[in-house]
Amino acid sequence: MTAEIALNPTRLVLAAVIGLILLLVLIIKFKIQAMIAILIGAISIGLMAGMPAEDIVTAVNDGIGNTLKGIALLVGLGSMFGAILEISGGAQTLAVTMVKWFGDQKAAWALGITGLVIAMPVFFDAGLIILIPLAFSLAKRTKRSSLFYVIPLLAGLAVGHAFIPPTPGPILVANMLGVELGWVILVGIFCGVVSMIVAGPVWGSICGNKYNISVPEHVAKQEDFDESKLPNFWVIVGIILIPLVLIILDSVTGVVPALSSLQPVFAFLGEPFVALLIATVAAMLVLGIGHGYNTEELEKVMTKSLEPTGLILLVTACGGVLRYVLQYSGMGDVIGEAVSSMSLPIVILAFIVAALVRICVGSATVAMTMAAGIIASIPGISELSPLYLACTTAAVAGGATVCSHFNDSGFWLVKSLVGMDEKTTLKTWTIMETLVGGTGFLVALIISFFA
Repeated sequence: MTAEIALNPTRLVLAAVIGLILLLVLIIKFKIQAMIAILIGAISIGLMAGMPAEDIVTAVNDGIGNTLKGIALLVGLGSMFGAILEISGGAQTLAVTMVKWFGDQKAAWALGITGLVIAMPVFFDAGLIILIPLAFSLAKRTKRSSLFYVIPLLAGLAVGHAFIPPTPGPILVANMLGVELGWVILVGIFCGVVSMIVAGPVWGSICGNKYNISVPEHVAKQEDFDESKLPNFWVIVGIILIPLVLIILDSVTGVVPALSSLQPVFAFLGEPFVALLIATVAAMLVLGIGHGYNTEELEKVMTKSLEPTGLILLVTACGGVLRYVLQYSGMGDVIGEAVSSMSLPIVILAFIVAALVRICVGSATVAMTMAAGIIASIPGISELSPLYLACTTAAVAGGATVCSHFNDSGFWLVKSLVGMDEKTTLKTWTIMETLVGGTGFLVALIISFFA
């Protein structure tokens, strides 16, 4: 199917509204798994809009196939890369070295930067569990509220998780919008750095002075890291930068005439799955085998790391289904006309849609997937400049980060690990997440004015 079908605009809007409400009710009220809920909602929209059954089937197949072909390898490779970084002690190396450089008084900045870097290849939950002992040890040593150090760490992890590939979120949004990852990385770095500063050291200092949260008893006697067993700092930095540098060089050589002769080489090396494959192999050799792991042990670790990727890929694929149902039904045209009549920039629309889903559903992945699907269905989206599309990607990521509360698993993970009650978690973590998402969006909006 190559073109949208002509259906009544009023019926399309009603179908989309009812279908999206049904989707949210299934997830929020009946606790239906997100993949099933999104699929039911998308098919319901098609049926209520009057799409022929064969067109709905086509939209489902196209949505799953076209979405997965752009991200399946990246999510899998990223998970294995992150697992090797985790078992080798690479995350601890970054944190310990940064804290040494900055000193105890400015350790909050070190933890924020470390969290940002680590969250790109490592899932948020894993990164938090790996690094939070260091935040607690600093709190014990300086006799300050643990929030002085935990909040900056959380902010860095949230920023890396939301804005900068190869973390899965921005990859799936960029794939749906058809924008090169090099642009997404560049915009994401600007958004991420400003967000980390505002939501990390600045907000962490405020929280630390206002709430005296002691180190939880079950970790109060935890021993410090044995630094002699950790890998070299610059080796870790170099390996993490491999995919980012290669992807950015691909984008740069494509637009700088003086480097055009190198473009074919970096077009291959900077292909996201090639760049991440190179980094993963380097991590296997240097951090895995180089630190005493044999190939059989590495195989088990890397296979284990793929377990959570199935859910991410399936939820993302169903988000692609939603996008194609909206597009093939003609709903994308209706949304596009509505945006034009409101004179609302697509970057702002992307943030609002993602934020609404985030607040209702709780899942950042679902929020990114649904928002990207809706935005991608707008006609002419592919004609926008790569820089503007990268800003739109960052806006979706920002909206999908704000307002973490009771329906977000991250809220409860942070509450339990840090030892706070629900009220304090809302006043610290929830505001921090909103600062991360809101600040990142504002930076993306400002950059979009120059696109």
